[in-house]
Amino acid sequence: MSSIEFTQTIPYSDAYQVIVVGGGPAGCTAAAAAGREGAKVLLVEGTGALGGMGTSALVPAWCPFSDKEKVIYKGLAETVLERCKAGMPHVPADAVNWVPIDPERLKRVYDDLVTENGVDVLFNTLLCGVNTNGDGSVANVVLAGKDGLTAYRAEVFIDCTGDADLAVQAGASYEKGGDEGELQPATHCFMLANVDEYAYRHGEWLHPSNPKSPMYAILKSGKYPLIPDAHCCNNVVGPGVIGFNAGHIWDVDNTDPKSVSKALITGRKLAAAFRDALAEFAPAAFSNAFLVQTGALMGIRETRRVIGDYTLRVEDYLDRASFPDEICRNSYYLDVHGTKSKARREVDNRREIDERTCRMGPGESHGIPYRCLTPVGLRNVLVAGRSISADRRVMGSIRVMPVCLAMGEAAGIAATLAMHTNNDVHQIDTQDLRKRLRHYGAYLP
Repeated sequence: MSSIEFTQTIPYSDAYQVIVVGGGPAGCTAAAAAGREGAKVLLVEGTGALGGMGTSALVPAWCPFSDKEKVIYKGLAETVLERCKAGMPHVPADAVNWVPIDPERLKRVYDDLVTENGVDVLFNTLLCGVNTNGDGSVANVVLAGKDGLTAYRAEVFIDCTGDADLAVQAGASYEKGGDEGELQPATHCFMLANVDEYAYRHGEWLHPSNPKSPMYAILKSGKYPLIPDAHCCNNVVGPGVIGFNAGHIWDVDNTDPKSVSKALITGRKLAAAFRDALAEFAPAAFSNAFLVQTGALMGIRETRRVIGDYTLRVEDYLDRASFPDEICRNSYYLDVHGTKSKARREVDNRREIDERTCRMGPGESHGIPYRCLTPVGLRNVLVAGRSISADRRVMGSIRVMPVCLAMGEAAGIAATLAMHTNNDVHQIDTQDLRKRLRHYGAYLP
């Protein structure tokens, strides 16, 4: 692509101390935590709703909040979970693992979380440029919305884009995908309504670990070639409404708009194919099902990982490592979705699954150090969410929503502490950060 020189005088604001870019789980708790500490905070979100994967992308359930013994994603993370459950009568009050998500309720939960902490939100606004100073700090960000281009200054910036967009535009080094650039497949989640819930609950489980799942008959029939494999996670998200995290779409790069645009077109067709296939092969539950919605966002599992002051390694996961500066614990398994050549058309052996995913036992977890959130070479930028500094295998564990909620809260508090260290996020007192997190209920044994 050729280039042109573009020069324009644009409006400029210095009204905010902390700017958070990206309104997914990490961005919401980062903004809320910084606002709770008294900072003037702006949260920038590219879509019309907060929540990212759990709302606009329609991921139908939370990954576990517990280590099989107790809740370990506490503080604001637990607050979000409990507020979400409160409006879902079919969810047991004590449920903490694989809890279904009502995406419309969750949107309002996030709205309330940030606004009650004094955060200003800009919806339908995209990051389109980053201006830096000579000392490795970000001077301002350029945003694009219906009012055109605007520039915003802040003392500290938090990148919660999921793709490290702000950090990379500011000059951060990063890794992306596997050794040959391969990325985990995406999934376009969807919801089916008018499902016979009794038949659904008492019929064959659709999960690929069930050898009698109708998904295997669908694949064997060859009648639905768009359906690539047996991946089919699903949950009751409302009366007669089932949310699906099902199927894989390969070769999707969320940093390439053309790639994502193509995948969204494919994903909508794939969702319709799932409806028709389930109506044929599981008719008791799905014969009258209606495809009511597909995600406004593609379900992305992987893109960039920044290079931070510390890179979390799979060895840290396997050793159940602890760190003096850890800001949360994590116990989710190594959930790296495979390549297209390894798409599952046959039931995996349970032992092979356990060996590949290295699941932790009851009460086990590992720490995530603050240094994973601080990009090398950037003075006033923090990163929270799936793009923190981590190797690829352990990124498959820390990329999910409960962990992102916990990381975001830590980043928000850290941003306000950095305002007392000349905005240098590398110089904050991490013991003070941990003290503040514990004050708000974080699990830091």
